[in-house]
Amino acid sequence: MKLRATVLDSDNSEELSNFYQNLLGWKKKVYHMDDKYIIVYSDKNEATSLVFQEIPNYKRPVWPPEDEKQQPMAHLDFFVKMDELDKEIAHAISCGARLADIQFSAEWTVMIDPAGHPFCLILMH
Repeated sequence: MKLRATVLDSDNSEELSNFYQNLLGWKKKVYHMDDKYIIVYSDKNEATSLVFQEIPNYKRPVWPPEDEKQQPMAHLDFFVKMDELDKEIAHAISCGARLADIQFSAEWTVMIDPAGHPFCLILMH
């Protein structure tokens, strides 16, 4: 068994897929089955693909989690070189992310994507 993809829900799969495509420099394909699915993938097949689907009445997750609000169901971790962290944070922001208001560690930086999903930039040692 091999993990092939991680699926992220949003209220705008085009916007979210564009964000991750720009963030990672990957390619994109659009599939129409029962619904429209957008896949962002590494052309070198070096990583698990990301799939985006639009959900009616999508509720943005809140980070950090708060009682009675939509909880993040998962988050993505990206490893970055220690001397490139500031550059990668600036790149993520230029693609449409924002820095989370609360940070819990000096070892990783929590960012929020355009649909509200948290993702972390983790220092490689």
